[in-house]
Amino acid sequence: MALNSFQKHLFEIRSDSDYRALQQKIIPNVDPELIIGIRTPVIRDYAKELRKTGEYKTFIKKLPHHYFEENMLHAMILNDEKDYDTAVLETERLIPYIDNWAVCDQFVPKVFKKHTDDLLKHISSWLGSGEEYEIRFGMKMLMSFYLDEKFKPEYMEMVIRSDRTDLTYVSLMTAWYFATALAKQYDAAVKVIEAKRLDKKTHNKAIQKAVESFRVSDEQKAYLKTLKI
Repeated sequence: MALNSFQKHLFEIRSDSDYRALQQKIIPNVDPELIIGIRTPVIRDYAKELRKTGEYKTFIKKLPHHYFEENMLHAMILNDEKDYDTAVLETERLIPYIDNWAVCDQFVPKVFKKHTDDLLKHISSWLGSGEEYEIRFGMKMLMSFYLDEKFKPEYMEMVIRSDRTDLTYVSLMTAWYFATALAKQYDAAVKVIEAKRLDKKTHNKAIQKAVESFRVSDEQKAYLKTLKI
């Protein structure tokens, strides 16, 4: 396969082979041959470079991409999109091609924070898609933008309703969401844990991650440990 100019540059900035091997190990559902092996900060710098030159406009038209790092680069380019409508439109274009947790979790368009009221309708659509990484992405948006001053208990209900024990990376995201909620909105989140509203595995994983967090007090950690199933 002949490489385009963007792919050639990605190979030029790749990291050592040990890092590539690590990436191949921790992202098991991506074909190892499609992982070039580039550290995240390096990809982020390249995304900013493409933003400055304007070349990103050509790059983001090239869907689907071939390599894992191309999808990561695409996500990081969109993270810096300043126009909300464009960010939503391009997010909808990219989401169907997200096939792993790493790209999903790095994909957090900053402009969404300024438009949380309108974003909710899109989040509801993502959560109801039935697609593993689309659901995970919706949950990540709720975790990123709705656990601070925009928090409402109903958003926790959205996560609970969307949880899928048959989709590993959705279940893991649910646990991550509630662990973060326990750190930021403890009184509301602990009620979910006390009522055992999550499946056993997700419930215990949420407690484990909360107990590992420095943002949860020692007293809260001790109590959460008593709630393990």
